[in-house]
Amino acid sequence: MNAFTVMFVVAVGLSGLLQAWLARRHMAHIRARRNQVPDAFRDSIPLESHQKAADYTLARTRLGLLELGYGLALLLGWTLGGGLALLDRLWLGAGLGPLATGVGVMASAFLIMGLLDLPFSAYQTFVLEQRFGFNRTRIGTFVADLFKEALLLMLIGIPLAALVLWLMAGAGSLWWVYVWAVWMGFSVLMMWAYPAFIAPLFNRFTPLQDEALENRIQTLLAKCGFRSQGIFVIDGSRRSGHGNAYFSGLGRNKRIVFFDTLLSSLEPNEIEAVLAHELGHFRLRHVQKRMVSMAIFSAAGLALLAWLMGQTWFYSGLGVDTPSTYMALLLFMLVAPTVGVFLQPLFSWLSRKHEFEADTYAASQANPKDLISALVKLYRENASTLTPDPLYSAFHDSHPPAPVRVAHLAGAHHNTPSEVMP
Repeated sequence: MNAFTVMFVVAVGLSGLLQAWLARRHMAHIRARRNQVPDAFRDSIPLESHQKAADYTLARTRLGLLELGYGLALLLGWTLGGGLALLDRLWLGAGLGPLATGVGVMASAFLIMGLLDLPFSAYQTFVLEQRFGFNRTRIGTFVADLFKEALLLMLIGIPLAALVLWLMAGAGSLWWVYVWAVWMGFSVLMMWAYPAFIAPLFNRFTPLQDEALENRIQTLLAKCGFRSQGIFVIDGSRRSGHGNAYFSGLGRNKRIVFFDTLLSSLEPNEIEAVLAHELGHFRLRHVQKRMVSMAIFSAAGLALLAWLMGQTWFYSGLGVDTPSTYMALLLFMLVAPTVGVFLQPLFSWLSRKHEFEADTYAASQANPKDLISALVKLYRENASTLTPDPLYSAFHDSHPPAPVRVAHLAGAHHNTPSEVMP
């Protein structure tokens, strides 16, 4: 066992212990507050709904603990247990060239990983979500989605992997710069193509039929200087009872999308306020800022990989005897999330900062009371806990906790939370 193996085992252990400790702390915090609705929500969320949200969050967190242990065991199995080395030997035995072997190893590894994760995905959908009344996915839809995802992996992932491995092998010492450029270009392409070509493979998008609501939205869009390809309703109710709204795409291919479950639960003024929040992300260039952050971190990661690829201890320390470009890439992709756990608070903080900014923008374009009332309804109907553990939330939550967010919006309206709550 070399020094890097020891470092890896220690990192995996610390990562697992940290995540397990945070999860248990989170569950204890929620249990202690299960029987009392926070003061700011006492007049708008019944105790029964609050308790359902607590129970739902506890069930999800318990499942997350099981997934954590399972995932760490698989990580050790793939690396120190020899899983990747075995897969590599099987493909090398086929006598294919280096590029075809690399693509085959990567494609089969991700396929096997997906199959190994399938039991948790099925349990999440058909047991946990079903128990709390959210699941609307039929088995046929679930299976069809799996086949579509596998097809997309082959049609998009395999050519991308082939290009990346070709550059790693033949573009010299600065290959990582070219791969970085390819990755960034691919990311931008996917942002442009996803709403028009990929998302419709999984959901049906129909133009908004409510003329009065559409006129109201168009007025807001003009006020905010936003142009989109259209306003669409997604049939989210085919799979889940959860509601949401978002805009996606780039350039002229931008779309505003409302879940049908959201439209059925909110009033027009509340829908307008929710859209104003999403437009805040657009006006404040949050998408571009996140892309810049992604570009910086991906460049740093690829530069690190370029150095690690030439170190024999990197392979042997992770259970691989035969160094190769594709094995370096696979090992790096498997190991990086272990270190990334310790950076999660930074990414979560940046995300919550953007949410606060979008809320402030929404309060300037619509009535903040409407956004608060919409959020309260979404918290209630999505069974989102109102009492997350602060430290757990700092690691895991991309959005501010409900009481903090409502207080921030209330401050934007120069009122107290109790004065603006519905």
